[in-house]
Amino acid sequence: MTTPTSYTSITAAHWQPALGTPGEVVEGLRDIDQSIRIILATPKGSDAHRPEFGSDLHLYIDWPHDRVTPYLVRETIEAIRRWETRVQVVQVQVQIDTSHLTLKVLWRVADSIEQMTEVPYARAA
Repeated sequence: MTTPTSYTSITAAHWQPALGTPGEVVEGLRDIDQSIRIILATPKGSDAHRPEFGSDLHLYIDWPHDRVTPYLVRETIEAIRRWETRVQVVQVQVQIDTSHLTLKVLWRVADSIEQMTEVPYARAA
């Protein structure tokens, strides 16, 4: 993936401001990666202009480890299918330890090379 560029050097049709890096943008695969992160980290109902935007992953944060994985996988796939139509989800892996939950989303653009997006969540101790 390429590094963020500035607003004056945008060449892609799809781009967005780079999170945490004022004045820079992400394009191409980095745009999609950041979009997936935003979708999965945004609770549904928290965007007043798009109340259905995001996912319900936050509802499962404190569920028992032995029951939560299929719900997290389903919610991840459904949210990405709805909000990031440029990609196809290949696989979702869930890693859980005592205080962290990490989703690893393997995705591809059309018939392109597969990409991995990792989204960490904190769990209640």
